[in-house]
Amino acid sequence: MTFADARARYRRAETAEFQVVDDPHQIVLVTLRELERSLKALAAAAAVGSSYPDQHLNRAFTAIYILQSSLDFENGGEIAGNLFQVYEYCRLQVSAAFRREAGPQLDDAATHIGGILSAWEQIGPARAVRP
Repeated sequence: MTFADARARYRRAETAEFQVVDDPHQIVLVTLRELERSLKALAAAAAVGSSYPDQHLNRAFTAIYILQSSLDFENGGEIAGNLFQVYEYCRLQVSAAFRREAGPQLDDAATHIGGILSAWEQIGPARAVRP
């Protein structure tokens, strides 16, 4: 899947809130932000015992798919494999929420994505400085 495909899929899942970006780094950044936001919304719903918002279930699944399918295992090595495992963990937690199973670890998933997001945000300025 190319970043253009990923962007098109995300646009279909997202409404007017989607930011139009063309830079692959920015696409991943926006996707990570949306995933973290959706995981936090799902965790908040679980904390108060309300039903999971469908839009956040859909957005989380879409974001995870985009992130997993954009990994380059040939050039990314161990980092790509580790990221895939984190995304897969998040997918399993969202799947558990979707199936209304008891105890999905949505807060934990959001924390993991928050760490990746923080690192990805720091990479951005470093990329801009390089010749």
